[in-house]
Amino acid sequence: MMMRVVLDTEFCGERFAAARAQGGRLHYIAVATTLPQPPAGMSAMWPLNVPGFHRVILNDDVTLDLLVGAADAVLPQVTARVNEFHLASGASPAWARMFAKLAVQGATLLAQAADEALVWALTAAGFVCRLAGEADIAAVYRSCRPQPALAPEPEPVRRAVVIGAGLAGSSAAHRLCARGWQVTLVERHAQPAQEASGNLAGIFMPLLSKDDNIPTRLSRVAYLFALREWRRLGGVGRAFEGADCGVLQLARDARHASVQQEALAAWNYPQEYARWADAQEASSLIGAATPHGGWMFEQGGWARPASLCEAMLAACGDRLQRVFCTEALNLQRVDGEWQVRGADGALIAQAPTVILASGAAANNIVQAAELPLSKLRGQVTHLAEDAGPPMLPLVVCREAYVTPAANGIVCAGATYDNDDDPQLRASSQLENLTRLAEIIPGEDVAALAHSAPLDGRVGFRCAAPDRLPLAGALPDYPNAGRLEFLPDVPRHEGLHCLLGYASRGLIWAPLMAELLVSQLEHTPPPLEAALIDALDPGRFLLKQRRRSQ
Repeated sequence: MMMRVVLDTEFCGERFAAARAQGGRLHYIAVATTLPQPPAGMSAMWPLNVPGFHRVILNDDVTLDLLVGAADAVLPQVTARVNEFHLASGASPAWARMFAKLAVQGATLLAQAADEALVWALTAAGFVCRLAGEADIAAVYRSCRPQPALAPEPEPVRRAVVIGAGLAGSSAAHRLCARGWQVTLVERHAQPAQEASGNLAGIFMPLLSKDDNIPTRLSRVAYLFALREWRRLGGVGRAFEGADCGVLQLARDARHASVQQEALAAWNYPQEYARWADAQEASSLIGAATPHGGWMFEQGGWARPASLCEAMLAACGDRLQRVFCTEALNLQRVDGEWQVRGADGALIAQAPTVILASGAAANNIVQAAELPLSKLRGQVTHLAEDAGPPMLPLVVCREAYVTPAANGIVCAGATYDNDDDPQLRASSQLENLTRLAEIIPGEDVAALAHSAPLDGRVGFRCAAPDRLPLAGALPDYPNAGRLEFLPDVPRHEGLHCLLGYASRGLIWAPLMAELLVSQLEHTPPPLEAALIDALDPGRFLLKQRRRSQ
């Protein structure tokens, strides 16, 4: 069924409801300078009033993208193929060319209270206008001026192989199956989430910064999208193990506390997103004196990644085929399909689309060998309740983190080491427990460094040089010549990747999977164009060629 894409320059609940009432697949994109109250029945899924693109998936047929910010700032970041435009009063004539770039041939446009300048601008951009009311203008995009109209994209063959069953691969399988794809999930272990996603507890929280840089903007939209998707799945602590108990990020010192407070003051976030917890409140929460306070993320918390992966894979139903205890090492493109083979050359699976989601192990596959991925060793310390660790009501972090007890275990960590030692080691445990004693002062906590038995887990995070994920089509390094822009980067047909999640896989995974599926299906992406470019796997090849040219 074809999707109808609507772009509304000012969100109106009545217009959205009317568009839904028409039936069929609907993708509704709407600008909201500040978020209004949610329409009836949408309170649980309604985004917080923070800047950026916010995707709300109501069901398999209806998606709402709310673009929070000034229209002049957010509209140029839209990349979509639009069938209908609704222009609120005050629409700028300068937007006309932008709408023409987004319009499919025959797209309709209704402008409220349109003035003569807007009509002339729309006409010049290729819209055929007529009067629809006293001051309203109806228009149809028919011209090929100033550029050819967008041609229909071919429907994808909805079969894919996903390599890797951690958070990245499980999220990809989940979103693909929800969109009707048949997915073969290849995993070298017997169970999902046995590598970087195998820790007992992962932390979910956003980043903040005064300048609202790319990592901050990306973490904000990813974190809030993950929360909404987990609610759709059944909820943290219900559909999978974890708790949205809150995260307290303590300041390192007085200067850092000042920086933290300045970031909050600059953006005036809703209290439930991020607020300041002063020293008195922070001390009360952790049961020990802390001098500076810190950021409080009330909707943050912890989750066991393996249980989340299992929940997502269970939701895939019979569209998912698991091929576990099998390692994919070789890819060959034959007659429009990728053949996935093991070390012995035996065929494991094949499909037109392959998604590499196997962390740093992706470098073992020839087509991904030149991606600049690194493995960062992380050792987490496990403290049994009877060992006397701090018993906290929420996650607390600073230079390290400590979780509330779950199944009798408190997790503290994690180290960042540049080696490949898979064994637990006493020096890493001492590092974790020393940092824990700095977060939660007290003789009992300090004594753990010398009394706690060596227990925990070692995992290896996959990270890119800029610590941002790689989500999109895989660059073809051998066939790259002179490059000026990302669209110039050659790609392997049908080969994509979801890699480089480092320490933030819980919040990266849902949004990166949604982004990739939108690219595969040629539907509107869930992110602003600048952030999509920042995640493009071809960005490193482009930088490399630019330096050498």
